[in-house]
Amino acid sequence: MTIQDLQLFDALKDVPVAQLQWLIDNSETERFAEGDYLYKPGDEIRGVHFILSGTIEFYRIQAGNKVPITETSAHQVTGILPYSRARGSIGYSCCKTPVEMMTYPKAKLREMMAQQYELTQALVFVMTNRVRDFTIITQQNEKMMALGKLAAGLAHELNNPAAAIVRGSDTLGEHLRGAPETFRKMMLTRLSPEEADFVCDQIRESLSAADRPVPGMLERSSQEDAISDWLYDHHIPEVPDMAENFRHYGLHPATLDAFAKKLPAEYLGTVLSWMSSHFTTERMLADIREASQRISGLVKSVKIFTHMDGGADKQFIDIHTGIRNTLVMMQYKLRKGKIEVKEAFDDTLPPVFALSGELNQVWTNLIDNAADALEAQGNGVLTIRTARDGEFVKVTVSDNGPGIPPENLSRIFDPFFTTKAIGKGTGLGLDAVMNIVRQHHGSVKATSEPGNTVFTICFPINGEANTNNA
Repeated sequence: MTIQDLQLFDALKDVPVAQLQWLIDNSETERFAEGDYLYKPGDEIRGVHFILSGTIEFYRIQAGNKVPITETSAHQVTGILPYSRARGSIGYSCCKTPVEMMTYPKAKLREMMAQQYELTQALVFVMTNRVRDFTIITQQNEKMMALGKLAAGLAHELNNPAAAIVRGSDTLGEHLRGAPETFRKMMLTRLSPEEADFVCDQIRESLSAADRPVPGMLERSSQEDAISDWLYDHHIPEVPDMAENFRHYGLHPATLDAFAKKLPAEYLGTVLSWMSSHFTTERMLADIREASQRISGLVKSVKIFTHMDGGADKQFIDIHTGIRNTLVMMQYKLRKGKIEVKEAFDDTLPPVFALSGELNQVWTNLIDNAADALEAQGNGVLTIRTARDGEFVKVTVSDNGPGIPPENLSRIFDPFFTTKAIGKGTGLGLDAVMNIVRQHHGSVKATSEPGNTVFTICFPINGEANTNNA
């Protein structure tokens, strides 16, 4: 190793020659074969590594998949650097090719910082660049992971009503193919104008009835059995879904008695069959309409959640809209985890001057973390409260999960720190929450004990910094 070798490093080209020679004298050369690991997650970092030849790949495992982060090749610096707080590796460092490097031991970093100013300064500059680049890359991966979770949940939510529409339209098509026969039978009836008016009035009344009571399963079965018995007693062949249709639209035996009194006996079965067919069509259309509205509601929630109609500037918004749309986006995960959501919103809160899309990231991270904590519990409760505190708005997100251990509570907002299993988190979610809330001149606090973890977000209503923090 020579001074000329080190001067090939962009980071070291302005370092005095004497300090480069000091670095060589206090370092050792290491060699690794292709496929060797310098570090695995949790391994203590041994020192500052100056790569002389070869390429080292740094990656993490997320959700069982390899996620490349960056590569370090010849004439670049890696490992621990002056003033770094890193204790151990947070990912895998694997040699893609044979690697030769010079390592300055971690134990001598204080000596370097005390005696070699320009060398230390050069390595600090490397560290700041590395943190910036690494943060950008990892934040992008975090966003893609969050997007993947939301997309998976949204796809599931959209699939149910979409499948219902396809199923309903297919069934409706089959049903309508029998309409000509039903029409033929109705044309052969000889109803008087009064009798025809009576049937039409009963149909309109049944279809327009609002707020029909929804009976329980046993009561519903009992009512349909009573209708079937009435049809049997009047020698009327029961077509598919007739009893269910009549029960759904309020045609119980007492109502059917009125039909039996008003209509000729030879036409009663034909008229009731035609009515049941009409009711079947109406119910299918109602199911398709409900599924379509569900899809429309989900699309609207996505649009609001992503803030497509807004610009990049702050504006006055209703934070409850953002929270509720976030809950819609997270519905699949919450339902899958059997998590009960309780809302305790102060509807008197005025509009808040904020960045809607940024705040939605805050609600997404907090709700997602709570859902992960409650996932295995089976009876989890997520409670979201809003309140006004002077000129501030206060939002609390709490859950009855196992809690955060005291030794971790003070570190949860640190970048890259996570309590989740390997592959489930990058440790940037709460760091993003902290940065966004600070951007809104607010604060984030967390308290936790088993059965009660609470995150409190507080920021000014008018969006301006205030020395009197709430």
